[in-house]
Amino acid sequence: MKTIGLLGGMSWESTIPYYRQINEQVKQQLGGLHSARLVLYSVDFQQIEQLQRSGDWAQAGAVLAEAAQALQAAGADFIVLCTNTMHKVAAAIEAAVAIPLLHIADPTAQAISDAGLKTVGLLGTRFTMEQSFYRERLEQQGLKVLVPEEADRELVHQVIYQELCLGKVLAESRLQYQQVMQQLVVQGAEAIILGCTEIGLLLGPADAAVPLFDTTALHARASVAKALA
Repeated sequence: MKTIGLLGGMSWESTIPYYRQINEQVKQQLGGLHSARLVLYSVDFQQIEQLQRSGDWAQAGAVLAEAAQALQAAGADFIVLCTNTMHKVAAAIEAAVAIPLLHIADPTAQAISDAGLKTVGLLGTRFTMEQSFYRERLEQQGLKVLVPEEADRELVHQVIYQELCLGKVLAESRLQYQQVMQQLVVQGAEAIILGCTEIGLLLGPADAAVPLFDTTALHARASVAKALA
């Protein structure tokens, strides 16, 4: 079994499901008392969020690159960055270590393609929805990506940072997200990507008229497949 290097804390609320799901799947596949071999580096998200807000992605990349080096030194065989947004600095992380980074968008795109779907709605932070680093990764793998309208993007973003990252899961916000997703379906979305690792804390399959692809669950599953390969 390879050792997974989890680079988490962005936020820690969504790093917990990574740890749980990875270990559950290792136990399911290997049986007995088996659990995952992994090392975890959890950053201070306050620092990262301030760098996001100020647009200092170079410094954010440097912080995560240093964390990735620590994971490599601790024996990790590959890196799992437990956040969608910070894949904006994936290149900085990859350049800093000799071990691979398992990009979160890749197993997501694969799962959607395997389901025979092409047009997807994307929910996430404003950075993920509006900037090209994430959408282009999906488009390069044959998907057409739709994002919500401006006001809905702001709503989705604020719920992530002001509620979900703080452990607040509110029924009112779930209803608002359901409405945003329905608008994406009206625009032609055949599925919705939960493109922020916290959104799976709020939404489940029953919340949309189309399939939901939870990036946290898909990334965790791909991590186990790579570790056991």
